[in-house]
Amino acid sequence: MSDELNPAVPDSATAEGPETEAEETVKQRKNGLYPGVSDELAENMKSGWADTELRDLEPIPQAAETARRRAALSARFPGERLVIPAGNLKTRSNDTEYPFRASVEYAYLTGNQTEDGVLVLEPKGDGHEATIYLLPRSDRENGEFWLSGQGELWVGRRHSLAESEALYGLPAADVRELADKLREATGPVRVVRGYDAGIEAALTDKVTAERDEELRVFLSEARLVKDEFEIGELQKAVDSTVRGFEDVVRVLDKAEATSERYIEGTFFLRARVEGNDVGYGSICAAGPHACTLHWVRNDGPVRSGDLLLLDAGVETHTLYTADVTRTLPVNGTYSEIQKKIYDAVYDAQEAGIAAVKPGAKYRDFHDAAQRVLAERLVEWGLVEGPVERVLELGLQRRWTLHGTGHMLGMDVHDCAAARTETYVDGTLEPGMVLTVEPGLYFQADDLTVPEEYRGIGVRIEDDILVTEDGNRNLSDGLPRRSDEVESWMASLKG
Repeated sequence: MSDELNPAVPDSATAEGPETEAEETVKQRKNGLYPGVSDELAENMKSGWADTELRDLEPIPQAAETARRRAALSARFPGERLVIPAGNLKTRSNDTEYPFRASVEYAYLTGNQTEDGVLVLEPKGDGHEATIYLLPRSDRENGEFWLSGQGELWVGRRHSLAESEALYGLPAADVRELADKLREATGPVRVVRGYDAGIEAALTDKVTAERDEELRVFLSEARLVKDEFEIGELQKAVDSTVRGFEDVVRVLDKAEATSERYIEGTFFLRARVEGNDVGYGSICAAGPHACTLHWVRNDGPVRSGDLLLLDAGVETHTLYTADVTRTLPVNGTYSEIQKKIYDAVYDAQEAGIAAVKPGAKYRDFHDAAQRVLAERLVEWGLVEGPVERVLELGLQRRWTLHGTGHMLGMDVHDCAAARTETYVDGTLEPGMVLTVEPGLYFQADDLTVPEEYRGIGVRIEDDILVTEDGNRNLSDGLPRRSDEVESWMASLKG
């Protein structure tokens, strides 16, 4: 990574406001090799550049949907100024940053994904006028395009404000002027907190935590039912994820020769080639690591005879993620005890999926799956029945551990800020997408179970769309039944 000029001066306004022209555009790195910029070089860099403005741009595919979402937001909060930031770059170490991912609320309402962006809905008449505030093209007059650490020659070209207006279907303005405008604003204001400290500082005397939380909750609940665009994006994410699982099965011999990281890297390649990224840290848990629910260290051995619990999802370029889990025999064949446990989880998942339908309570699929698992645990003599007692006391949870699913969308655990009465205690509707993912986990040090069970963890997870007449398994491209899994693995390896 080159370091000869790259100072750490952001383009965007700070909490104190944008830099004035009197301030230096560039602050030199302490150990940079160039002490400064000559007047002659600065003048030379201002000219001789071709016009690269992009014209005749088409709106992004979801422009109609984002406009409809903004209209719903406007109707919910009439007469109030609404501020939804994308967020800022976060430092990874010293002067390097993490890859940027826009806030879900902002991306959902705009389709834009660039750092420092802010959507503002200004009250106007019976509704609102929406403006997207963005960083414009890098300035070639003051030299920041080649001297600033976030200048275009360092991190790539940005869209101009005119280009952004064409892409996103709403007026665009310079975000560096926004903080001052918000400081002077009057009337009720709400902001989505936690993404942009500078914007929040400009509104500090105008907002309340309670009112801002109402905005966040509304935007979370708005995503409970997916539109056709979102369902299509989720299907794309799942289809790429299926191909990623196939990739992993084909290289299990290489994973055995190295570690779980070979599996992680293999799936990541598919995610980056076909999508934006992985939707969350891939869980590539072999052997007893499968009993750790969120095993993302992925540094353990992969051994023939063990199970591999692979929980992974591709995130699309529009930030919708899949979330799929399969528990696979590394050598292609389940042992007798592995199959016994796997089949119990499969039966539980079948019961859970069958309970997903419009009009059903959200909790129904969880209850159905947990009942099957409790029945098996009693049948195996691992817990004393009757089953009703086990479920009432939650005794099965020593080995089932987690809930049986969650909403899915732009977040892997989507709609998390929704009210309990509309989510966990709510009713399923067509267009909702959720995971069904029961599991059994017998820890390696659990002395309450026979030794042959210890160190075995099994989870099966699929992404389920609630339809008008039942449900559709978006991830049915991957086999689930144990014999089908073995045949599928053999075909990929053979």
